[in-house]
Amino acid sequence: MGGSVEERPDGLSVHGGRPLRGAAVRSRGDHRIAMAFAVAALAAEGPTDIEEAECASVSFPEFYELLARGAGGG
Repeated sequence: MGGSVEERPDGLSVHGGRPLRGAAVRSRGDHRIAMAFAVAALAAEGPTDIEEAECASVSFPEFYELLARGAGGG
């Protein structure tokens, strides 16, 4: 997506300042990563395809429905 991310022992540091672009991304089955990519995709130019996006239902079953509603999708 063109962003700059640094892995840390306790999480990630995301550095802004440049536009994101749509991309094919892998969540690796991690619900937190899938949801973070979905939010990033809202700001990205072009489509984003999140592999295993459905894993978000583990912790937040209605996540994509609410995201679409908040993003003007219904």
